[in-house]
Amino acid sequence: MEPKAGLRAVAVFEGLKGVLVLGAGCGALALLHRDLQALAEEVVSHFHLNPASRFPRIFLEAAGRTTDARLWVLAALAAAYAAIRLAEAYGLWNARRWAEWLGTASGGLYVPIELYEIVHRPTLTHAVLLVGNLVVSGYLLRQLYLGRGEAAARRAARRVYVGSSIPGKK
Repeated sequence: MEPKAGLRAVAVFEGLKGVLVLGAGCGALALLHRDLQALAEEVVSHFHLNPASRFPRIFLEAAGRTTDARLWVLAALAAAYAAIRLAEAYGLWNARRWAEWLGTASGGLYVPIELYEIVHRPTLTHAVLLVGNLVVSGYLLRQLYLGRGEAAARRAARRVYVGSSIPGKK
């Protein structure tokens, strides 16, 4: 795969993550000033779930504890995360070096968490997330390494060109 095509594939993926999280943040704002407990009970009832079983009970308890202030915090965090992902997507799409660094660092931050999850709760999802993050981070790290060599070659070429164009020198 051509380097630019690979960067653009990662950019699309990061952009999709940003848009998805931004949508979730907007969804949190749409829940402001609503009776979340009643809404959660309606959802559990609609899907014919037993409210006493584990996951519906957790969902109902979380809805009961959620305040408008918490929804604002969730929306703000979602907006910040989305801004980072969308900026990274823009930078990768345009082959910016800072975006490669950002992508490598942000992808690498998740690796210890995913390793912990695989050790304590091994699932296929955790394994796929770990491998995916390692592949993307490794690819971006490789691009950074290759770009470093290209930048050095451009600097050397400029020195030769500048040195050969000095007036009066033969």
